Amino acid sequence: MAPAIGLFFVAPLVAEFLLGDLPIKLLGALVILAPMYGGGALLIREVVRRTGRGWPTILVLAFAYAVLEEAFTTQTLFNSNYLHLNLHLLQPAYIPALGIGAWWTIFVLTLHTVWSISVSIALVEALVPDRATAPWLTGLGLAVTGVLFILGAVASTALEIRQDRFVASIPQFVAAAVVCVLAIAAAFRMPVRPVTHSAGWVPSPLLVGASALVAGSIFIMVPSAWGWLTVGIYLLLDFLVIAAVSVLSHRAGWDGRHRLALTGGAALTYAWHSFVQHPAIGNGGIGFRIGNAIFTAGLIVLLAFAARRNAQSSGSRISSDSVS
Repeated sequence: MAPAIGLFFVAPLVAEFLLGDLPIKLLGALVILAPMYGGGALLIREVVRRTGRGWPTILVLAFAYAVLEEAFTTQTLFNSNYLHLNLHLLQPAYIPALGIGAWWTIFVLTLHTVWSISVSIALVEALVPDRATAPWLTGLGLAVTGVLFILGAVASTALEIRQDRFVASIPQFVAAAVVCVLAIAAAFRMPVRPVTHSAGWVPSPLLVGASALVAGSIFIMVPSAWGWLTVGIYLLLDFLVIAAVSVLSHRAGWDGRHRLALTGGAALTYAWHSFVQHPAIGNGGIGFRIGNAIFTAGLIVLLAFAARRNAQSSGSRISSDSVS
């Protein structure tokens, strides 16, 4: 149960606190955030591992989660003045026919798909490399997680509507629901790619981690004011990263150390950016930055521990292969 419980709390910590949206003094918000973020990440991870599928399915289901949260719970995909913060989220690359902003849509959906769900799952799996692809929950545990997720989603939605009073149009809700359903269907229609170990160059874990950090930093720092140019950069980055990882991960020599490096580079993007991020609640200050430092230090400790576990696991496999 330990990895499952860990993921339940790691997901909201990464999504809101490591990013720098919420200060450390609001850790009590995990009561609402964990069932939504953690429940969603845990459900996705367990369903995928139980059905013998892999990361492509996780990513597509994470995308469906992102649409669910931002279209139904927070409704930021359609709200031009979210929480009356005057952020003008929909203004860059606005699409009048859909009532959405292309910049914000791609930006926030990528944040949840990559960081909130996928990075959280990969980080916790890296802590238990020998159980990384095995189910962590019993049937009862999975059912309880599903109930907690639904309760978290309902509570978060009610809280958002109470604070903002904004409700999207019926066509917008219907369109978002269709996208969610299609994404979920596509996730389980994707062919399961056999595990192969083709020949070819594989970069060192250090290079993989550095590349992930650079790609993540570019993504998070490109100005929204560039509008459609930023949208193009986002799409190009997404394509290049997916293509590179898809090819390299099926080559001999790619192992848990590379997956951890990819995860660590992405997570460290959130960590450094938290120090320049303006919080969603409050005005920052020294207390807020102390919190950023604590979460960053916690991430580094987890990455170091996971690196040690993966090095030991890789060494054990090499020894076993040598004996065989």
